Amino acid sequence: MSPSEESDAAAPGEPSDEVPLTDHAGESAYELLQRGHALLAKRHHAQAAIVLERADRLEPGKASILEALGRAYFNSNQPDRARVTFERVLELDPSAHYAHYALGQSLKRLGRRAEAGTHLRLAVALSPGTALYRDALARLDS
Repeated sequence: MSPSEESDAAAPGEPSDEVPLTDHAGESAYELLQRGHALLAKRHHAQAAIVLERADRLEPGKASILEALGRAYFNSNQPDRARVTFERVLELDPSAHYAHYALGQSLKRLGRRAEAGTHLRLAVALSPGTALYRDALARLDS
């Protein structure tokens, strides 16, 4: 290590400015995401939310983590947390059709039907071939 590199490195026991790649249990964000997906597949939505929150703390702003976390919140009857999470996805990618759909469903569950319709229409416009989105919009309008 050169002298200039030594001055940039944190001494043992001193805080580092580096972002941790693992959480306190030693799991990476990727491992947590995989575990969260497995829990979602087994319909353990509340447990998945806890695991995915840990992944989000390690890798904030990752759309794949946020999408899974939003699904976990929605399916564990936490529609307001789902709404906030899907709004975060749309801040990252305003053209994310699934996020518009899921935000619409969250808003519908919260009784905010007009806003839900806006996002469901956007989901259909962005992915017109997706029957799931069209059906959700039709149910809202009926």
